[in-house]
Amino acid sequence: MGESFNYISFGNWERVEGEVDVITMSRGRMFEYTPSDTEKRLEGLDPAAISFLETLPTFLCSEIKRSGDSVSMIIKYGRISKVTPGRKEVSMTFALQIDFGEVTFDDIEAAGSIFGADRFQFYRTHWAVREGDAQEVLDRLASLKPDLATLIHEQEAVAAVGEEIQPPLRDKKILGVADSVEDFLQLLYASPTKAATETFFRGHSDATYELTPSLLRKWDNGDWQFMPSEDRLCKELLIAHHDEFQSDEYCFDRLVRMQHYGLPTRLLDISGNPLVALFFACSSKLDIDGEVIVFQVASDRVKYFDSDTVSCLSNLSNLTYEQKNKIDLSLDQDSFNKEDVVGKLLHHIKSEKGFFEGRIIPDDLGSIVCVKAKRTNTRIKSQSGAFLLFGHEVTLPDAGQDGIDIGRVTVQNKEHILEQLDRININATTVYPSIEQTGAHLRDQHRSPQPVKLAQSAKSDDTQEV
Repeated sequence: MGESFNYISFGNWERVEGEVDVITMSRGRMFEYTPSDTEKRLEGLDPAAISFLETLPTFLCSEIKRSGDSVSMIIKYGRISKVTPGRKEVSMTFALQIDFGEVTFDDIEAAGSIFGADRFQFYRTHWAVREGDAQEVLDRLASLKPDLATLIHEQEAVAAVGEEIQPPLRDKKILGVADSVEDFLQLLYASPTKAATETFFRGHSDATYELTPSLLRKWDNGDWQFMPSEDRLCKELLIAHHDEFQSDEYCFDRLVRMQHYGLPTRLLDISGNPLVALFFACSSKLDIDGEVIVFQVASDRVKYFDSDTVSCLSNLSNLTYEQKNKIDLSLDQDSFNKEDVVGKLLHHIKSEKGFFEGRIIPDDLGSIVCVKAKRTNTRIKSQSGAFLLFGHEVTLPDAGQDGIDIGRVTVQNKEHILEQLDRININATTVYPSIEQTGAHLRDQHRSPQPVKLAQSAKSDDTQEV
């Protein structure tokens, strides 16, 4: 990992103006717009992660606002210490080194060029660990605030003697390596189980893939790929294929169908069948290690399609990005339910559940639950399908979280495992039960080997015809 800096932003300018000694940030906004690998290495906020964060130079900024034809933001530069993670918030001490005050830019693109950021980040309260040289950012700011050049030069001298510290390694619990079905099953039988849990599985053809729903995936620099467009994605598909969704009773049912047709959603497919997950781990990239993820989910985290919690989380998809940005999960339940944006969410929930009481629990909205869906299509039936449904501003750490324990099996020798699975009828036909997949599987399975001499003769004949 190269040079990095903390970028901490608040929409409330009062939290940045004047003297700032202590900063608090919602856990849900931690490490947004941070490269995925860095985020995964830091999200547990263990002592090694905190030590790394405290070594980084820090820009404390306001969200951007328009001032006539230009835009402006407050920018402070300093260091953080005494980072203390709580259940809902992270607090820290901020030591100011340079106060740039309110900085004016010609437009938002000009502001973006200073920090190497896109426009969404400037309208979002969050804490990012950005890749880049903080000194280069300071030098760009110096052109706007030449009276601070001396202070900026002093920071350059300090940075020159600084020691680069890397973030901690990722915390993955590897159960073992399997290069056959027998090895795989033995590893599962040997792994400890917890009482009052249900076990689910997911297969990745590449062990480096993240446990992230398609909607929440990011570009390499940490920018969202789809998240800001969640409500538009859903509405556009509903408009284009309204008849397909007529039988869906709940918003969750629609998300399952959208997921089935390839739309990015906040659902992550999992399976109750370990051999199906093993098939997915081997189904492509034969020369790369695959992985089967084993989830032990606490029974109270396993919900059904008609659960009230599932309705609350699913209907987040109906809110705009700007509306979701106004959700504050740190509020107590009474204050939370008085918020205008929660009223909008409640409106969507009541459209499918008119009897819903109307008291949303903030902690539920910021959770991940396992949902057993209706088996409305053959793929869900054949794959023993279930889903992890991701709530507001949540990520799933490598090692799992409270109520969801995670272990992993590294998968090698994929071709051999696929042959073994085929002998027990786990193949593309049974896993993807469509007529196209069945036809392709039967074609490959029953094709006669091509004789070498005939192939050469046919090639000669083709040449003559040309």
